Amino acid sequence: MTKDWLYVALTCLFELIWVFGFNTASTWWHWAIILVIIAVDFHFLSKACENLPTGTVYAIFAGIGTIGTTLMDVFIFDGEFSLAKGIFMVILLAGVIGLKLADNHTNDENDLKGVH
Repeated sequence: MTKDWLYVALTCLFELIWVFGFNTASTWWHWAIILVIIAVDFHFLSKACENLPTGTVYAIFAGIGTIGTTLMDVFIFDGEFSLAKGIFMVILLAGVIGLKLADNHTNDENDLKGVH
């Protein structure tokens, strides 16, 4: 795993942390911590986009954030899980994987043509 993909993993993790904070913050200093976490999150997001395709990075960031937030709602905050939510999470995950695979396919074609 390259450093760039580590940044993608970190931005996804920090996104889930600040979303959790939104649901639990009750004082001004909680919100101050959340703002710092958001700033760190966007730092990792921008670092990931330096060498990876922005569309792919953002799709992963948004997809993991959406699925993670939904699961957090179900397992931590006693939210409801339904078959429809499960189906749409699978569709979202398939879309993110599809974008990543399509990006790799485009990069492989460009390498064969000598385009960088």
